[in-house]
Formats: sequence, structure tokens, C-alpha cells
Amino acid sequence: MSNISFAFFGTGALAESTLATLVRNGFTPKLIVTKPDSPQGRHMVMTSPHIKTWADMKGITVFQPEDLKSIPSDSLLHNEKFDLFIVASYGKIIPENILSIPEHGSLNVHPSLLPEYRGPSPIESALLDGKITTGVTIIKLDNEMDHGPILAQIAFPIDTEATAGTLEVTCGQIGGDLLSQVITPYIEGNLIPKEQDHSKATVCRKLEKSMGEITLEDSGENVIRKYKALTPWPGIYFFHIHKDKKIRVKITKVDLSGRLEGISTAKNIILSVIPEGKHEMSWEDFTRGYMKD
Repeated sequence: MSNISFAFFGTGALAESTLATLVRNGFTPKLIVTKPDSPQGRHMVMTSPHIKTWADMKGITVFQPEDLKSIPSDSLLHNEKFDLFIVASYGKIIPENILSIPEHGSLNVHPSLLPEYRGPSPIESALLDGKITTGVTIIKLDNEMDHGPILAQIAFPIDTEATAGTLEVTCGQIGGDLLSQVITPYIEGNLIPKEQDHSKATVCRKLEKSMGEITLEDSGENVIRKYKALTPWPGIYFFHIHKDKKIRVKITKVDLSGRLEGISTAKNIILSVIPEGKHEMSWEDFTRGYMKD
């Protein structure tokens, strides 16, 4: 078991799977920093992040600041002596004065082969680009985005039916295992971070809902890429005129088996949809009910 004192910053599936893997490998944080509770669902009920619920079950202290730029000097981050901070998909900018609190700085799990795909959507961007391999990189954070030196990196093939949601979990598990291998040698000074080749850096953009729009004339390959990249959020959809009304139709499932590889348009690979205001239905039922001449 590890006696290294660290705080873990994270929110969402990548953070959850990274943390679970770290704990399984004997690395349990003294403190978890995550986003504040927020209203969720149709009735906007105040809900805690899953990682907080997990931490409460494990008896780990949780800190949920609104903004790390203005936390007081007597906060939980300052009250303890930390060897290290670990960051995995925290979702907020962490100021340099916070990153430098622990004796050995802050490490980050980034789900790409840096310096490729710096930025907020590395998993989704790799899927949009049709990549067949991706990776996880452990870096020491500095004051620039995904810019810090590399401690370790590993590449792996992307499952043919992976979506952003499932790939995020996989990256977290692999990242947690990789972290478990490097934390101790890094703390002991036996692993020196290596500068990235910044000339090869690429940057991905923030996801927006509008990115999910397709047309039924789009190529099947592009629709599959979008479906993989934008599931679970924001999802993909198209607009259709039905009874002189323009409706939004969400695509809930497409054929990812490869059986229809090379088929020309979206119509050939959509399996089920949810028309605006209706329940989910098969593509066959939708075409019969909504696409008659």
C-alpha cells in the first residue's frame, strides 16, 4: 500500500475510472476535489457528482469549490501537507498557485498521445477523425494547456464499437494503471519528465450541441464517426419536415458492426430514432410513419 499523500481532482467517467483503478492499486487520496452539486433531471433536483457519492462511501474527504482562483489560504488544499496532486478531467482551470502547492507538483491523466489532441475533447476528436489507435499520457502540469513534460505514455487500439462514453472509461482505467506505475519512481526522483515536442502539437475544440447535426444524405462513414464521437453527449440528430412541421429527430443507434462498411448514406446505417415529442422507434417504423410521399 502507498503512503504517498495526494489530492485527486476530477469529475466524470474518466476521473471515476482513473480513481477506482488507483485505489485498487493501493493509491488512495487524502482529499478529492470535484465540481459542486448541481440541479439535474427533469425536476432539476440538486445532485452530487458520482465521484462525491463514491468518496462518501469510502470515507474520503471531498472539497467542492465553485472557483479555485479565490479559495482562502485556510482551505482544505492548504491545511494538509500533500506530496502530489493528480488531475483527471476536472473540468475547471486550476491556477498555477494551486498546482504548485504540493512538494512534487501536479500530474495529469490526458486521454491522447500528447502533443496530439491538446484541449477539451481529445477522445471525441480522435473518434471524429476516424483514428484506430489512441493513448493515454501522464504529464506534469504547468501553466499552459496540456503543455507540461511527459512522465509516461501508452498507445492502444480503439475498439471498433467504442463510443466517447466507453472509450473515456477505458482511458481512465489505463491511465490509473499507468499512474500507479509512475507515481513512486517520480516521487523518489527516479523518473524525470521529458519535454513534449511542441512543434507537433495539435489542439482540439470544445464540443457544441450543433456538432451533432447530420443530414440523411451524409455518408454512412461520417455519421458513424459522429455517432461514436458524440455519444453520450451531445448526440446526433437530423431535421425532417413532417406534416408541414420541421421536427428534430435524435438518432439513438446506428450499425457499428462493420457489416455495412462503404454504404453510401446515413439512411443505410441508422437503426433507431426518437422523433421530437415521441418515443424511441426503429428506423423502419420511422420511415413508414414519417417519410411517406
